[in-house]
Amino acid sequence: GQINGTTGYEEAGCQGLMAGINAHLAVKEEEPFILKRSEAYIGVLIDDLVNKGTKEPYRMFTSRAEYRILLRQDNADLRLTPLAQKLGIRGADERMVRVAAKEDAARAIEKFFREYSVEPGQVNGYLEEQGSTPLSQKVKLQGILLRPHIDTAGLRRALPALDEFLEGYEPEFVNLAEINMKYEGYIEREQERVDKMNRLESVRLSDTFDYQQLSSLSKEAREKLSQIKPRTVGQASRISGVSPADISVLLVHMGR
Repeated sequence: GQINGTTGYEEAGCQGLMAGINAHLAVKEEEPFILKRSEAYIGVLIDDLVNKGTKEPYRMFTSRAEYRILLRQDNADLRLTPLAQKLGIRGADERMVRVAAKEDAARAIEKFFREYSVEPGQVNGYLEEQGSTPLSQKVKLQGILLRPHIDTAGLRRALPALDEFLEGYEPEFVNLAEINMKYEGYIEREQERVDKMNRLESVRLSDTFDYQQLSSLSKEAREKLSQIKPRTVGQASRISGVSPADISVLLVHMGR
């Protein structure tokens, strides 16, 4: 960690993990394992160190990540266990069974909330307690959950049918479904940004490419790109000193 400019046990530990995985892959002559910024905080840390550098000891703060809504504690297993299974890490197959159960449960719970209709008399007492406007007509349960200060725990107290349904699921699974529903719009917008970046990540750059020959690039961009040798246009776009105009030049050149 100190060699690469970080401080802290976790920062050093995650770099050791990634180094070990990639040493194994290198021996097998396989492609390196690279975590994206949208997949893990480890990906954010390594990407920052490579593309931005650091003038002081680096700590991994959540504020450094631009995809914080996707990099949540409650979905860490959903994000990373499939990658662990693909790498052949011990125990990943067993963990994937639980991941599949968690995803299936979340989908079933979300479906129940979308389809279950609630009469005003069933929940108006609870809504008034929370300072929320009472219902005047029947609505779907999901619409109530999306209100401020309303949560599944309170709705379970007001709706015996909901409580009975959720009894069959672990609290962790219920929590995931609740977060997915409450933040659906934010999650979708962030995923759109990730998809846009992934399109740039799919455009590969050769590590032998001579950036000095592209006179349309700014001088700073030519220097930084030659020094760092990014693997993709997406990585190039995150290098300090490389502007959107420089990325456009690269894309035009790669299109040729």
